[in-house]
Amino acid sequence: MPQLNPTPWLAIFVFSWLTFLIFLPPKVMAHRFPNEPTLQSTEKPATESWNWPWH
Repeated sequence: MPQLNPTPWLAIFVFSWLTFLIFLPPKVMAHRFPNEPTLQSTEKPATESWNWPWH
């Protein structure tokens, strides 16, 4: 099985990872949700028991 010359592949590997680590994270982190989440109230809603008509 022939061996590949590692010189061009190492450069491709390094430049691709530099692209991933330098240029893409700011672009991904710039996205915002259309609606910011709001805090829910901590009070529990009042629950009532059901009146079953056949019981």
